[in-house]
Amino acid sequence: MGAVPHARGTTFRVWAPAATAVALVGPFNQWNSATHPLTHETDGYWAADFADLGPGTEYKFRLITPTGELTKNDPYAREVTHSAGNSVVQDPHFDWEDDHFRMPAWNELVVYELHVGTFYAPDPSRPGTFYDAIGKLDYLRELGINAVEIMPATEFPGSLSWGYNPAHPFAIETDYGGATAFKEFIKQAHRRGMAVVLDVVYNHFGPGDLDLWQFDGWQQNDGGGIYFYNDWRAETPWGHNRPDYGREAVRRYIRDNALMWLEDYRLDGLRCDAIAHIRNVNGTTDPAHDLPDGWNLMKWINEEVREKMPWKIMIAEDLLGDEFITRAPEEGGQGFSSQWDARFVYPIRDALVTPADADRNMHAVAQAVAHAYNHDAFQRVVYTESHDEVANGKARVPEEIMPGAAASWFPKKRSTLGAALVLTVPGIPMIFQGQPMLADGSFSDDRPLNWDRASEHAGLVRLYHDLIRLRRNLDGHTRGLLGQHVEVHHINNDDKLLAFIRRDQGGPGDTTVVLCNFADRAHENYRLGLPRKGRWRVRFNSDWEGYDQEFGNFESVDCHAEEGIYDDQPFHGTFGLAPYSVLIISQEA
Repeated sequence: MGAVPHARGTTFRVWAPAATAVALVGPFNQWNSATHPLTHETDGYWAADFADLGPGTEYKFRLITPTGELTKNDPYAREVTHSAGNSVVQDPHFDWEDDHFRMPAWNELVVYELHVGTFYAPDPSRPGTFYDAIGKLDYLRELGINAVEIMPATEFPGSLSWGYNPAHPFAIETDYGGATAFKEFIKQAHRRGMAVVLDVVYNHFGPGDLDLWQFDGWQQNDGGGIYFYNDWRAETPWGHNRPDYGREAVRRYIRDNALMWLEDYRLDGLRCDAIAHIRNVNGTTDPAHDLPDGWNLMKWINEEVREKMPWKIMIAEDLLGDEFITRAPEEGGQGFSSQWDARFVYPIRDALVTPADADRNMHAVAQAVAHAYNHDAFQRVVYTESHDEVANGKARVPEEIMPGAAASWFPKKRSTLGAALVLTVPGIPMIFQGQPMLADGSFSDDRPLNWDRASEHAGLVRLYHDLIRLRRNLDGHTRGLLGQHVEVHHINNDDKLLAFIRRDQGGPGDTTVVLCNFADRAHENYRLGLPRKGRWRVRFNSDWEGYDQEFGNFESVDCHAEEGIYDDQPFHGTFGLAPYSVLIISQEA
């Protein structure tokens, strides 16, 4: 479909069942529809080969329809001059050089979500590009990141957007550098050991600069035409622009889009936006508004990805806590690899931003720590900040804790407590751009990250680095953080402390204990149950003054476990613990 260049020219193919004639027009023929007609095929498809047109050709389709003459961009255009401009025949050749990247095991992933336009924008007169973002990949590698999740980057109206208003779903945003820049970013990320995941939007298209709308003139009820539902099923929070998941050509359009990113762009996975609005008109669990065709469409795509590229990760944003989203298709599920976990982010953020210690609920925190879908710890993505959680009337965690004073002691202590939880609980951890450097305020597509904060808060960046190193078990002492098992063995709701045990196979160098203090009170000798005898070493203390000069450097030394049941464990020991702090403890391998 679309424009496919080859050695003898370019093949153009378009689906326009209501059209009575279709021609290719553009600057190459002075927009004359008589010179390059397409031939009608079956099922509403039109196609032709043109030897005189190759990569770089600007073009559109001129359609003769019962409702008049229309000039439309190619729905499959992989390149456009801009969102309201022309389609361009894309040169498919790109030198991937020695790119033989191997996707990390999913239990080893640490994801960094970024927005291309604001991640790094050295020229204040324009949004950042993929080329600009390449300049900060070494920062991410040094931080320990091994997966980057890109907010939607397909062509949208104007130059500023979150990306959730796709006008041309197959074309990379020109203001971000286009397809070549994106491929170069992927290649450079792979060279640094980082997977790349793209956020895709299939729950709606548009609404602006949308040539898909009434593409070939046909419509019902003043609806969107052949690419959209034309009845009550069209309604979304973003307009009456839900794709018609029941039409075979539309289903294939979305499937082709997903596979293009994974195959041609060598992406390592997709994050599918708001899939609750693909499977249900209102994005709820109300069966009266279910869309079975939407459910089956995503299931079909996931099955094909699993069959062809099982190492690539498919992440769902559903946020309704439905384990069938990540259950295998043969077991009645939709087949996603993992999903953003609302059962983690909401109770944990609440515990972090609640002003009074007495109001924190350690039992809710414990449930968030231990939750899993289908008994698989890595079927969930855990986070305290994402693009949604730091905007839309909300702000960064430090800003929520103390508005206007995000760099003060309370926000630093409690936000890093949250970071330690994200990087030690079961699940795939994700952090949002700027989080390690204590970015404040709210996310906005016209407010680039202030990279001066990376040096101003270099200690906090180090804290994230150390946590990620432990999470990935790079020193061989904390393999349990890569495992399936978690046991919340200590809940002190009076003093607001909680501890849990992580293990993979168990034993020294594996079993890891995490102790969290959610209150503004220090403990010099806090007793905690331990699962094994011997020496337990403090691998991480979030109160270390090297992370921040305002931190108390409260001493917590290693201990030898004493025999005696405590917290239902056969041994116990004591540790010093600062206010709003976390200890990570394990034994020598």
